[in-house]
Amino acid sequence: MGVSLSNAHPIAPGGPSNSDISNSNFGPIPGESNYYNDYRGVAAPFPANDSSAIPAVSNGSAGPDDLLFQNLLSAEWAIYSFYQQGVEAFTADDFTDAGYPNTTYDRIQEIRDNEAGHLRIFQDQISNSSLKPGSCKYDYGFHDVTTYLAIQTVLEISSMAFLTGLVLEAQTNASKGALLAIAETETRHEAWSLIDIWKANPFGGPSDTAFPYANQILDFTNVFIIPDSCPAQNPTYPYPRQNLPQISYNPNTTTLLPGSDITFIYKNATNVPAFSADQDYYAVFFHGLDTISVPYNLTSNSSVIPSEFEQKGLIIAVIADEVDAPTEDSVVAGPLFIMEQVVQVNSLD
Repeated sequence: MGVSLSNAHPIAPGGPSNSDISNSNFGPIPGESNYYNDYRGVAAPFPANDSSAIPAVSNGSAGPDDLLFQNLLSAEWAIYSFYQQGVEAFTADDFTDAGYPNTTYDRIQEIRDNEAGHLRIFQDQISNSSLKPGSCKYDYGFHDVTTYLAIQTVLEISSMAFLTGLVLEAQTNASKGALLAIAETETRHEAWSLIDIWKANPFGGPSDTAFPYANQILDFTNVFIIPDSCPAQNPTYPYPRQNLPQISYNPNTTTLLPGSDITFIYKNATNVPAFSADQDYYAVFFHGLDTISVPYNLTSNSSVIPSEFEQKGLIIAVIADEVDAPTEDSVVAGPLFIMEQVVQVNSLD
């Protein structure tokens, strides 16, 4: 089996110049070139062959959605890098030897190519009056093809959730259309994983899960960033950043199915909510277009996954100091992703 490259080697220098990247007609154009579908090299594809931050090249006003696409480009570097590391770490035989279809490595390469196309799209969406963030270095913690594919499933479904959330923040209709188009592509990636890898029903009910606070999901990807590895010019990611306490769950207390108890665990003992004894708190669960709040027990850090939910798709949970978490500031911890399809990938949290 190939050795995991949790810290993939830096991309070699000598890529395109800053002015090249700022020219949307430079290099393969997404939607016009098959490059973002058919490239099969192990080396990083364009535009990831230069992962540096690209400074502004114009003194004009920033575009209305520059900040949104700066956040999204930073997130996309993390997602693209996950696939690039998989291409470098494994071979086709590694997947077939583990019992996966003989097309798996090719699909990983093709999704990597799609994600490189997303990098280019998001770079182009940021005006030349604003900086285009570069790549950090990332450690995903996968140690074999099975854990790699499980992480892939979670990344894709979280991508779908934050992209739909960013639609709420977009200022222009063109940006909203671009976000939805990318979300549909991530849905295809997720459907492939559910069908080919997990042999599961890919249908997640009549609606995928909508979550209103996209930056809280984007912040989740910070756990993969190797400290002090980001370009110095990169802005805070995401901006604005709440730096909420991240939560997991005690696997011995829950089946993660609707109606089951769940005990939450705070991943970082130095970053926990400052709970007030005279304040009510709620575990707020988002599924489909529905939001249900359940009392949160401060003593046991526990609640109940709503029995009203179907056993399909994705449930997102946060801890909040108001029913239904009506504002971003009402969320005090989270989010936690609970996959109902496929439940076993949750154990890799």
